[in-house]
Amino acid sequence: MQQPYESPGPGPARHGQGDRTRVLVVDDDPTVAEVVAGYLDRAGYDVDRAGDGPSALARAAAHWPDLVVLDLMLPGMDGLEVCRRIRGRGPVPVIMLTARGDEDDRILGLEVGADDYVTKPFSPRELVLRVESVLRRARPATTEHPLHAPGLTVDPGGRRATKNGAELALTVREFDLLAFFLRNPGHAYSREELMREVWGWDFGDLSTVTVHVRRLRGKVEDDPARPRLIQTVWGVGYRFDDTPDTSDAPHEETV
Repeated sequence: MQQPYESPGPGPARHGQGDRTRVLVVDDDPTVAEVVAGYLDRAGYDVDRAGDGPSALARAAAHWPDLVVLDLMLPGMDGLEVCRRIRGRGPVPVIMLTARGDEDDRILGLEVGADDYVTKPFSPRELVLRVESVLRRARPATTEHPLHAPGLTVDPGGRRATKNGAELALTVREFDLLAFFLRNPGHAYSREELMREVWGWDFGDLSTVTVHVRRLRGKVEDDPARPRLIQTVWGVGYRFDDTPDTSDAPHEETV
């Protein structure tokens, strides 16, 4: 089993010195913060650090990050509140760190807008891979044409999505999930398939998919409790219906 915290090893820089992606690391444990920052720095990122919630908000305001690595357990203001406030200022991917094994805490992090989470103790190399994955999917797909569904437009190049002309505030993963559904209407996907296709993982906590589907329904469905676009296929997973039934027939509540 890997040790939870390792000394940074050599690695090629992935960004030019004058154009480095900025990552804000927020953790009150100086050892964890130092190791994480070291790995990210060696991977080519420009790393900023904060040890508590107010400092994190101040650092983000002074130098807006491209991604935030955020500990859930912080003194004074917990990571959930920090995540809420940062995402209230503007869209930015968030990877949450938590020492808690309780699934409810991980789900809470996803519910407030975290794009991913890593449970302590963790491999710093794995964290760097998670950072790269989230950032890669956040970059615009410049060659793809806009996608359309009833009331919805998704522009992969501009990373923008609208419902009835109003822009939707989506996290990176929510945007990717919606775009994937619009590209593949009428096909039922299991949670394992969605995790592989949207998150790029061959394994992981499937509740991540469940939470993101629930959050996405809350933003694109007229009645999230009776979804017409993102439908549950019992025993399989989810299917996106680009020709939803608009009748008043009762719909079974879905999860």
